Amino acid sequence: MGNENSGEQVLDRVLTLEIVRVTERAAIAAARLSGRGDEHAADQVAVDAMREELNALSIKGIVVIGEGERDEAPMLYIGEEVGKGTGQEVDIALDPLEGTTICAKDMPNSLAVIAMAEKGSLLNAPDVYMDKIAIGPGYPAGIVDIDAAPADNIKALAKAKGVPVSEITACILDRPRHAAIIAAVREAGAAIRLIGDGDVAGVIHTTDPVETGIDIYMGVGGAPEGVLAAAALRCIGGQMQGRLILDTDEKRARAARMGVEDPNRIYHMEDMASGDVLFSATGVTDGNMLMGVKFERDYIRTDTLVMRSSTGTVRRVSAKHSHSEKFSSKTS
Repeated sequence: MGNENSGEQVLDRVLTLEIVRVTERAAIAAARLSGRGDEHAADQVAVDAMREELNALSIKGIVVIGEGERDEAPMLYIGEEVGKGTGQEVDIALDPLEGTTICAKDMPNSLAVIAMAEKGSLLNAPDVYMDKIAIGPGYPAGIVDIDAAPADNIKALAKAKGVPVSEITACILDRPRHAAIIAAVREAGAAIRLIGDGDVAGVIHTTDPVETGIDIYMGVGGAPEGVLAAAALRCIGGQMQGRLILDTDEKRARAARMGVEDPNRIYHMEDMASGDVLFSATGVTDGNMLMGVKFERDYIRTDTLVMRSSTGTVRRVSAKHSHSEKFSSKTS
């Protein structure tokens, strides 16, 4: 599926398919440990697989959203250089296993995710919380506002969609901190899809309410995940706002070191992901939009969405891999 519009194309189009292999390999590695109850092990094998595949690409890549800061993560940390060191300079945001807990429990919507953009195009967000609100494409700008009451956003979205509030479904992380939002949305008359983890998937689901049943995402999740979600929305369409939650002196100082000048700034989608953006997500476990990895007797099956902002193209890549396939090889 796709809708190719005119636009400036800065990144090599070959990278659109090469990053599919990056998320495929991470997803397969993580899926081998799905349901085993070991979050750390599943995350580590996904990190290792994604790093190896990235280093096979002819790029000069810098990880701007990764597994943590250098002192906290042995691989794919913020600031790490990846790729062969030849070719284009790119920013990379990644989550080798988005939804570590749900993978460990073999629950829905765990993904391997990566975004790639021209250098300087992705927000270098600190690993803190971010308040977020997101909707899919097809609405006038400004329909929802992060500072508006949850009920007001729900009612405005329903009016713009031309449906009663009762036909709107909000996706919210199931956390105690969201008790007031959940109560307000239900009091307004809308439905709620509570998710235990995986808020990148939650935001992406707003882009296709017919398939996923989700119209709006709201609440507090990780800032790195916010940048990844914004990258996906830049490609597929939608609106998003986010504000970093910098509620301690240490967090404010860390954010300042990463270039955040205004701790209260509201970031719009284009502030978090600009320029030519590529995005790829491969299902680890079965989900609303993507099938999880399937280990069959003769091959391994994967399901991936890969998108590009400059063309508006969205491809769904269903692949069969040999059990002996070496992903970092040149073969397809």
